[in-house]
Amino acid sequence: MTYTFQVRDVVAEPYQVAPQLTARLRVEESTGRRIHAVVLRCQVRVEPGRRRYDAVEGEALRGLFGDRARWVDTLKPFAWMQCHTTVQGFTGATDADLALPCTYDLDVIGTRYLHALTAGTVPLTFLFSGTVFTRGANGFGVEHVPWDCEARYDLPVTTWRAMIEEHFPNTGWIRVERAVLDDLAALRARAGHLSWDETIRSLLPVEVVA
Repeated sequence: MTYTFQVRDVVAEPYQVAPQLTARLRVEESTGRRIHAVVLRCQVRVEPGRRRYDAVEGEALRGLFGDRARWVDTLKPFAWMQCHTTVQGFTGATDADLALPCTYDLDVIGTRYLHALTAGTVPLTFLFSGTVFTRGANGFGVEHVPWDCEARYDLPVTTWRAMIEEHFPNTGWIRVERAVLDDLAALRARAGHLSWDETIRSLLPVEVVA
């Protein structure tokens, strides 16, 4: 069997508890045999070398890829997430949704990359694998999704930013060790700061705050 996967769209889900994108997939099977179900797995990779970056983005990406002079060696694809779904039975072709749960944890490389982008698109590659259930000679047959099944999609940065803004309006968050958090809390109490923003800003150099 020959399988073809296409990512027709990626949309932000507005009513989820946590940030989630959904990829609208088109799945095709070339022989016309009846497919009972597909347990589909997917690795979503970011391919940063497939787009250009302005000066502001380049500076924001320094922590991930270093200076631009090094990008020929460092601007390599990286895994963003692993996800899965079950595709219902079909013959010929069908559409399916693939949930892409996201996080705004800036310790995650994918989030740091996306946070640095101001416009344009995020170049994604979806690498598919999984198990296909068909009708066999003695009941159900089992086959594997070939490892070379993949699809590309350029996700608009505005789609990701709108989703994050929906869940974290005008905010973000970082993870710190408990001891660091305790020290920040003690500093906030001593200084009489009204917010965590005020406490953190007090520690930044004047030129950065300005």
